[in-house]
Amino acid sequence: MANKTSSGNVKANAAVNAGKIDFLTPKEIIKELDKYVIGQDKAKKSVAVALRTRFRRNNVPEEIREDIVPKNILLIGPTGVGKTEIARRIAKLSDSPFIKVEASKFTEVGYMGRDVESMVRDLVETAFINEKTKETDQIIDKAKQNAEELLLDLLVAPPPKAPKKGSGKGLEEGTEKNSYANTREKFRKMFLEGKLDDRFVEMEVKSSAKPAIPVIEIFSQSGIDDIGQDFKDIFSNIFPKQKKIEKVRVSEAYEILVREESERLVDSDKVVQNAIQKVENSGLIFVDEIDKIASREKSYGPDVSREGVQRDLLPIIEGSNVMTKYGIVKTDHILFIAAGAFHVSKPSDLIPELQGRFPIRVEMDSLSKKEFVRILKEPKGALIKQYYELLKTENVNLNFADDGIERIAEIAEEVNLKTENIGARRLHTILERVMEDVSFEAPYKTAKKVLINKDYIDERLKDIIKDEDLSRYIL
Repeated sequence: MANKTSSGNVKANAAVNAGKIDFLTPKEIIKELDKYVIGQDKAKKSVAVALRTRFRRNNVPEEIREDIVPKNILLIGPTGVGKTEIARRIAKLSDSPFIKVEASKFTEVGYMGRDVESMVRDLVETAFINEKTKETDQIIDKAKQNAEELLLDLLVAPPPKAPKKGSGKGLEEGTEKNSYANTREKFRKMFLEGKLDDRFVEMEVKSSAKPAIPVIEIFSQSGIDDIGQDFKDIFSNIFPKQKKIEKVRVSEAYEILVREESERLVDSDKVVQNAIQKVENSGLIFVDEIDKIASREKSYGPDVSREGVQRDLLPIIEGSNVMTKYGIVKTDHILFIAAGAFHVSKPSDLIPELQGRFPIRVEMDSLSKKEFVRILKEPKGALIKQYYELLKTENVNLNFADDGIERIAEIAEEVNLKTENIGARRLHTILERVMEDVSFEAPYKTAKKVLINKDYIDERLKDIIKDEDLSRYIL
């Protein structure tokens, strides 16, 4: 605990519980987010504080730690302004289990569709895969060593068993052992040099029995999300994996042996324990399109379950126990970030109990020409950099002039104002249209340098820009 350990130990313990984020202050978190998301300072500040609060919670006295619940965040703004990207980058930065779900895909209990608890099960599954990958990375060298020895056993037949004492074959036995060891080392060298990759060996390969099982559909209160996986697990126990002798290439045999050794060496119980602990203490669920389940008025028919979905979501966000195939998971300290455009409805249309579970509300800024220019140039994976690197593989050298970038941003702003505002996603549409001919002709071009300036863009888009109806349809 924080009050009983040195500052060094506090950081070390927190690192285990909360990941990389422990060593970053809110300002440093924002600085990292700036590499990927342009603008939206208010949203960045809110998520930075939320993550730093997690670090603080891990270092408060244990008797109060359970009472500190995360302050969930509601992001309000049109599509394409960076809501999902902020959540995704924060999860990656903090090494937190993360999933994105769409609220409109859930339905009230009793209706056909996904039940809300499936989001927690999906999060645990994601955490399990991540933890298993980490554990596998730690033992992979040992697994490769074991696989190499097992492969050599297949390639070089071991010497016969030692004869009984007094048979007079001791000298012959020693000679055979030396010969076997030398042959084994020669084959090891050939294998490491890749000279045996195309040779075939006979080995036991595990295969699942495939009994003729009819498809069974079961409806229950928890929905049908995991029925398929559950049946797979059940029948894999009833019909265990069988082994059969197959001829496989040495390269493929090595990969199979590495995989089997990795499975054997990984401690599954430890992986499950770490995954559940990670979910409960640093899990992050991004609930998109939450405005779509807001009850704008008393409605019937297809909209009847909107309020029901909210009520089903409530206990998950408040904190409850959810049964997963890895065990019971508590959702009390999972951070929920919800997002919605709220064009038709408004946050106050959500049921009061759900509103109260999202105390931090941030209105996202609409993107203008200035932000579009920065989005095109500044982020690590900026669109212009993507096109440059893609066409570089065809030896085409793209040069985006400043006036060309300005023109793309200007058109994006105009089209967003005249039609539906889809934020930065409009840049994808315009750039793809501008680059269409270059991308198509790249393998055949003789002139390998292409200047993308204002005139080039206007030439490619002049007909579309002039015709407003066509612009609405295409851009």
